[in-house]
Amino acid sequence: MRNSITDVPGITVGNAQNMDAARGCTVVLCPQGATPGVDVRGGAPGTREIDCCHPANFVPFAHAVYLGGGSAFGLEGAGGVMRFLEEREAGLDVGVTRVPIVPGAVIFDLLLGDPGIRPDAAMGYSACAAAGLAFKEGNAGAGTGASVGKTAGVPRSMKGGLGSSSVQAGALIVGALVIVNCFGDVIEPGTGETIAGALNEAGDGFAGSMTLLAANPEGINPFEGNTTIGVVATNARLSKAQANRVAMMAHDGFARAINPVHTMHDGDTIFCLATGNVDADVTVVGSLAAEAMARAIVSAVMHADSAYGLPGFQEMRARMKKGRR
Repeated sequence: MRNSITDVPGITVGNAQNMDAARGCTVVLCPQGATPGVDVRGGAPGTREIDCCHPANFVPFAHAVYLGGGSAFGLEGAGGVMRFLEEREAGLDVGVTRVPIVPGAVIFDLLLGDPGIRPDAAMGYSACAAAGLAFKEGNAGAGTGASVGKTAGVPRSMKGGLGSSSVQAGALIVGALVIVNCFGDVIEPGTGETIAGALNEAGDGFAGSMTLLAANPEGINPFEGNTTIGVVATNARLSKAQANRVAMMAHDGFARAINPVHTMHDGDTIFCLATGNVDADVTVVGSLAAEAMARAIVSAVMHADSAYGLPGFQEMRARMKKGRR
């Protein structure tokens, strides 16, 4: 076990990024196909192929999930994922070719780096070509331009990023991957401690996003750049309806580790991929998915290095320690 979504057999992950532009994309590949599910809780989502994941619709499998930066522009990167999979004859057989099913979602990260550079088909293809069992967390892939705690504006936010985790119960494995770019603060669920979020004016502590919201009942600028998106994968055998339920339950992990969450300024979305090798109760799978997702969120910010003028977890810890002297 690598404490990663790739602990689920058949799942690989690839990243591609432009570090100068603060933009990137991440792909979760399952070329053999997995039963998909999805749940969108945020008020400002940017998504594609969502309807394919719904139980009432025909498509039985997804072959990858695409996560990108660049707001809605970044959805273009999924085209490169489709090309990569089609070249390898992965997809829904329609007679004349195979059509890869690639649902996806994007974060709003255009206020960091170069807003004119976004993930495109070439970057999506490169992420697939780089896919494997090991991958970088923190400032990588779709997490390259991610930030957290925008209730006091981007200049007083912290660096977010990509995180992953997994949980095992007997033969059952549930893994999570997340891009943390939230409006609110990130909380360590075990202690209740804020570990990343909106900074105070001195920059040596946290202002408290809920405190800032309560002081601004008229609202806060929605274009400060938000959205947390992720994938839970499992080797459980699930129907599409059950996979959707697992995606719903995984949002409990968001709620445990982000406050506030699911706001009108976020496009919070979670996908589920079930590879279907192990019999398991859907309540158990969903509960483990929420646990894995909360851990992945914490891992994302702990691995995020300072960049683009925003402090990462380690720098902020040093600032707070210095301020207490």
